[in-house]
Amino acid sequence: MYQIYKWTDISANYSGSTIILGNGASISVDKRFSYSSLIDHAINKKLITDDIRQLFSFFNTDDFELVLRLVWQASNVNRSLGILDIDNLAYNAYIQVRDCLIQSVRGIHPEYNDVCLQLPKIYNFLKQFKTVLSLNYDLILYWTMMYCCDNNHSFKDCFIRGFFDDNWQKFRQPYNTPQSTLVFYPHGSLILGRDVVNTEYKINNISADYTLLDSILQNWTRNNAVPLFVSEGTSQQKIKTIQSSYYLSTVYWEVLPSLSSNFVVYGWGFGDHDVHILKALKANHIPKIAVSVYGNNQAYCQQVSYTISNILGYHVQIEFFDSESPECWNND
Repeated sequence: MYQIYKWTDISANYSGSTIILGNGASISVDKRFSYSSLIDHAINKKLITDDIRQLFSFFNTDDFELVLRLVWQASNVNRSLGILDIDNLAYNAYIQVRDCLIQSVRGIHPEYNDVCLQLPKIYNFLKQFKTVLSLNYDLILYWTMMYCCDNNHSFKDCFIRGFFDDNWQKFRQPYNTPQSTLVFYPHGSLILGRDVVNTEYKINNISADYTLLDSILQNWTRNNAVPLFVSEGTSQQKIKTIQSSYYLSTVYWEVLPSLSSNFVVYGWGFGDHDVHILKALKANHIPKIAVSVYGNNQAYCQQVSYTISNILGYHVQIEFFDSESPECWNND
C-alpha cells in the first residue's frame, strides 16, 4: 500500500526544485481538456474529412502539427517552383488541415476569462519552483506567467523580443526581481510558431481587440506560420518532431539533462508515449521525486514506481501526494 501525502506535508522537500506539468494539470483547470487528443475531438465533432484522414494515415501519425507543417511546406515549395496545378492540391490540403486544427483548438481551449480566477493560486504554487517544464500545448502556464503580480519574483521563458535566446543559463541570474523561475515547453506550445523559413518565435497579441488565443488562430489563418507543438504520437515520433525544431531540441538535449535537483510531477500519466522525457532526465541523477495522484489510485502508484525505477534508477525516492490537497496547483 503506497502512502499518499498531502502536498503541504512534503512541500518543504521540493522548494527550489523542478516541476513537470502534464495534461492532468490542464484538466483540473478546465474539463474541456479531457479529450484524449485534438484528433479525437476533431473526429467526435465530425470536423475531419476523408482527405485529412488519408494524410494522417499516410504519415502514420495523429499529430496535427506534423501533418500541418508537412502540407504547408509542400504547398510553399510548389508555389516557389511555379507548379500551379499540384500547388492547388497541396494548398487545399493545407487549408483543410489548418481549419480542422483551428476548429479543434477553438472547441477545446477556454478563453482567458474562463480560467483567470484560478491563476493566482497556480502562480503562488509555481513560484516555489526554480524550473517549470510544461508538456501541455495550452495557454494556462503562459497566462499564469503574465498574471505575475509579485515584485519579488518573475517567470522567464528565455524569449527576448519574441525569439528564443539559446544562452538560456543567463536567465538564472537575478534581473529586476531577486527570485525567478525559468519556464520551458519540451513539447512546444500554442504560443510558439515557425514561419516559412523555419524561424521560430513567440506569438504576441495582434491588437487590443483580440485575445491571445484569437491572435494565435489569426496568425495561422493568415498563413504567417504553423504552430510549434507536439500534440500526439509515439515517443519516437515525438523525438523526430523535437529534432526538427531548434527550440525543442535545445530544451530536450540541453535543459532537461541539466536540472540537478528533486523533481515534482503534477498531472502526468507516465505513459509510454512520453518515455523520452524521463530518459532525458536520467542524466540528472534525481535523488527524490514527488508525484501527484488523483484519488487513492494505488494501481497508478505501482505503475509510476515501476517506470521511475526502471528508467531513472532504483535509487530514486518516490513520494506520492494528493493532487487535490490544499495549496497544490489550483487548490485552495
